Amino acid sequence: MRGTLRISSQTSLPAAILCLSRVKPGSGWGSVVSREAFVAAAAMTDRYTIHSQLEHLQSKYIGTGHADTTKWEWLVNQHRDSYCSYMGHFDLLNYFAIAENESKARVRFNLMEKMLQPCGPPADKPEES
Repeated sequence: MRGTLRISSQTSLPAAILCLSRVKPGSGWGSVVSREAFVAAAAMTDRYTIHSQLEHLQSKYIGTGHADTTKWEWLVNQHRDSYCSYMGHFDLLNYFAIAENESKARVRFNLMEKMLQPCGPPADKPEES
């Protein structure tokens, strides 16, 4: 049947949004597809893409964290990223060396030492009972 838009529960979400996006105002489709249904489908797609992007980032980069990341782990990752950035930027390393009146090699060594435990030892985890 020409002119009939059929979206069932078996239709995939991207296909449903593609169908809904082709609906033009004033084309007589208003009784079949409401604006609320289109907005709801678009919001679900946004949630899906944001979730998949977050999963991709977490698999690619270790420091992005996850739902069970503790405050200590987050801070350790943040400090280590900062120290790596300091060592990677030559001019910043020179600035630190001049400010501390140390050689560049000594500053680099000190930053590497700090990367071992930048926030101290991990806190004891409370026992779950």
